[in-house]
Amino acid sequence: MKKQIAILGSTGSIGTQALQVIEEHSDLYEVYCLTANNRVKELAEQARKFRPAAVVIANEAHYDELKAMLSDVPEVKVYAGTRAIDEIVEADPIDMVLTAMVGFAGLSPTIHAIKAKKKICLANKETLVVAGELITRLAMENHAPILPVDSEHSAIFQSIVGEGDNPIEKILLTASGGPFRLMTKEQIARVTKADALKHPTWDMGAKITIDSATMMNKGFEVIEAKWLFGVDASQIQVLVHPQSIVHSAVQFCDGAVKAQLGVPDMRLPIQYAFSFPDRLTLTGDRLDLFKHPLEFFEPDLEKFRCLALAFEAIRRGGNMPCIVNATNEIVNRAFLEDRCSFPQIAETIERTMERATFNANPDYDVYIETDREARAIARELIN
Repeated sequence: MKKQIAILGSTGSIGTQALQVIEEHSDLYEVYCLTANNRVKELAEQARKFRPAAVVIANEAHYDELKAMLSDVPEVKVYAGTRAIDEIVEADPIDMVLTAMVGFAGLSPTIHAIKAKKKICLANKETLVVAGELITRLAMENHAPILPVDSEHSAIFQSIVGEGDNPIEKILLTASGGPFRLMTKEQIARVTKADALKHPTWDMGAKITIDSATMMNKGFEVIEAKWLFGVDASQIQVLVHPQSIVHSAVQFCDGAVKAQLGVPDMRLPIQYAFSFPDRLTLTGDRLDLFKHPLEFFEPDLEKFRCLALAFEAIRRGGNMPCIVNATNEIVNRAFLEDRCSFPQIAETIERTMERATFNANPDYDVYIETDREARAIARELIN
């Protein structure tokens, strides 16, 4: 039987590459459901090609348009709204759910999929950033495995496979450093949206590319690693590695370091999450170490204030990472829409952290209210 996969966020960078993996291994995998937020045309094209049982467009305003586009493909059921996404991931035929939605929107469907005991292929890092304690507890209670899709967390996961209960001494989390790694703080203050969208090694969506430029993305990955691998944030070291060849590494109690290396290709961690514990053939470039120097540098927390703020959020705990995530989503969008400068991103996050209501022991309802409050504060500060 082919494994049935639901892809949440199928029109984004991760979603489209996941479909390439499924197409390459069509004897093993089949698409059960595809979802998107606003990209109706792309979702309809994917539905025509892969013929899933269902598609869901999160923005209900696009329902009629999507329904009309697929009117001649009656076997594909069309739904709309966030509640429909929550419900579709619970469908009995689904074996695994790839959560590739961007931002806080990924939290609710991930919870529903976990409670339905689905295997989670996690590409939505914000889910663990916002509610790591809740998500890991639910996964244990429901025996729902969470396999990381981020290249760094997949590398860590691959490095600890076979290590059993051997304790992790340190996680070495690599970062490209983004497009502004060699700039001074004064130069960075004047960068534009076009500058920030030119990532040196990875081809990603606009939101995550800006997060990489601020290094907030790496801060979120530290929080994600803390929950995925059960370590304290003090055991996670960020290394700037411009070549993006060492995707991350793990240091064990005897001093041994295991790393996963490869060319930058997101299809590999996606496929490994699907196929674990098996490795499947993957077409593409192979690593040639004769052509790639491997350099490592310490991140500059003065230049990249967002990374420092993420560590501060981890230190304070509670709903503080949720506050940071919500604010970051607002200022990231504002920067992309030319409504704030690059330095204002970190400034707004820091000020919102000071003003938003702190809760040391949040539950799901607190996360929802925290997200709402932090977004409101951030909008007010920008405007």
